[in-house]
Amino acid sequence: MTDPGTDPTPQPPETQEAQEAQEPSGPAPLGVERTPTGDPGVDARLARLADADHLGASGHLAVYEDVHQGLRDALGALDRPPGPPHGPARPYDNRS
Repeated sequence: MTDPGTDPTPQPPETQEAQEAQEPSGPAPLGVERTPTGDPGVDARLARLADADHLGASGHLAVYEDVHQGLRDALGALDRPPGPPHGPARPYDNRS
């Protein structure tokens, strides 16, 4: 009886289709669904992630950094009080 790992029978060569299927074909969408958050600004940033689907890996960093900065800005805006920004406080004029 022959060990299957040492079978001397030559294997058929792979077909051209099988070889092409194993080679990377370039950028392709990952197909990750994005659930809307209800915040238009955040949803627009998350939709920007789709831009990375059509770029090579070297282009992903710029998209991810842009989206990350936009999301940080949106979170930071939650800590700011509503209304116009206040200028620097004026010192009291203590003239007597």
